[in-house]
Amino acid sequence: MAHIEDDTTKVWDLAEKIGFCMLTTQTGSDLRARPMAAQVERLENAFYFLTDVASHKDDEIARYPNVCLAFADSKGQKYVSVSGTAEVQNDRERIRDLFSTPAKAWWDSAEDPSIRILKVSPSAAEYWDSPGTVISYIKMAAAAVSNTRPDMGENAKVKM
Repeated sequence: MAHIEDDTTKVWDLAEKIGFCMLTTQTGSDLRARPMAAQVERLENAFYFLTDVASHKDDEIARYPNVCLAFADSKGQKYVSVSGTAEVQNDRERIRDLFSTPAKAWWDSAEDPSIRILKVSPSAAEYWDSPGTVISYIKMAAAAVSNTRPDMGENAKVKM
């Protein structure tokens, strides 16, 4: 049981450290991804995002609530993919709590009536945590020479 808890903790830690992700929604027969700043709330088992009521993702989520969050730290060779269910909320107090300096690029204040919360409740995740680019290249080169598979770090699928 401890290993599962460790893997779940690893997912939350990596997502929180990376901070930004690509949110993928379904638009009918197509998938669409866009960058979003994630607010990680592991005690609530949720990821929160600020969004605009006029954005297309709100309509997409209303029709197709299953989404994917893809976090990537390519320099550190750390990645997390989270599958979950999204919902749009209009909780004004929570909007004020989540409103921060980066949000000011999109809205003048937390009181802007067009701001909504996108809440993603995760159901499953997978992470890849390697020792970093230089070490990974060395391990790949050594594996190629020795005809073995390289140890590229930790990878786990996790039920959330």
